[in-house]
Amino acid sequence: MKHTLFAMVFSLFSLFGAKAQNNFSVEDFQKALAPDTRLIDVRTEAEFKEGHLRGAVNYDWFQKDFTQQIESAFSKDAPLYVYCRSGKRSAAAAEKLTKAGYTVYNMLGGYQAWTKAGKEVTRYEVERFVTASGKPLEITLIKHGSLELRYEGLSVQIDPVTELGKKTDYAKEFPKADIILVTHEHGDHYDPEAIRSLSDNDTELITNARCAQMMGYGTVMANGDALSRGTLHLSAVPAYNTTEGHLQFHPKGRDNGFVLTVDGLRIYVAGDTEDIPEMGLLENIDIAFLPVNQPYTMTVEQCIRAARIIRPRILIPYHFGQTDVSPLPEALPGIDVRLRQMQ
Repeated sequence: MKHTLFAMVFSLFSLFGAKAQNNFSVEDFQKALAPDTRLIDVRTEAEFKEGHLRGAVNYDWFQKDFTQQIESAFSKDAPLYVYCRSGKRSAAAAEKLTKAGYTVYNMLGGYQAWTKAGKEVTRYEVERFVTASGKPLEITLIKHGSLELRYEGLSVQIDPVTELGKKTDYAKEFPKADIILVTHEHGDHYDPEAIRSLSDNDTELITNARCAQMMGYGTVMANGDALSRGTLHLSAVPAYNTTEGHLQFHPKGRDNGFVLTVDGLRIYVAGDTEDIPEMGLLENIDIAFLPVNQPYTMTVEQCIRAARIIRPRILIPYHFGQTDVSPLPEALPGIDVRLRQMQ
């Protein structure tokens, strides 16, 4: 009887212990991932930059305020998925976060096991969203002003640039683009080499008149123009400087920002602009990319004003050079401000 009771207690302990640990194999971990999964890489920033799972965000387990960082970024109403290099750090992180009230799933073997199994990795941060009909849409944050949008096999590259502090081999790292959007002619947005690397016979370049002239081809959009390409609906919106002494950088009427609408999800990529009156005409923006890089674009204060005008659900500051964008989250309650590596 004692042995039977012990066995029952042990079995229950093992069962609930296993459930509390929530350890997944690589295959099970991959099956559990969805477009809205909150995926956390707990390695160091240096490790993360060398390669990581698509959609992961980086929070270093070795930081003293690790738990506080997670609690400030994630509510406890949905599970977290964590991994590290070999599984040890993420197991410790999972245990600590579970005690803090989270449901946590840890990948056994970590990044090493994932890559050994031949699974996809990337060097870039990837934001994952869900469209109105529940389909996944990914935006790869390549660098500075360069982004890629991917939806149901459609690849849209925005201001692709080969160099600029981080070498990007577009021919090897990305599929050929269906559409390339270029906001304006400056070298950190317009790069003929990157355009050629991403293009095949079916790629469409969409840009302003000046860049189309420089490239020798392209579909021209001016401020206020709109077009549709399959599931993508595209509007060109103004982008220009308003501060005296800066007007020559981006004169009014020349350059574009873009609003991309895909299955009800509306994404505003502002291009190089200050907080202009036309932002008041933008409606129902889900994700806004706003530049913070005076004297060429906005100051932090201008970005705050712009965000309060637009009221996006999610704000991702980009194109910010050496500007300190850390004050933005506290200044914009009610907006999900995501600070990413977009220098």
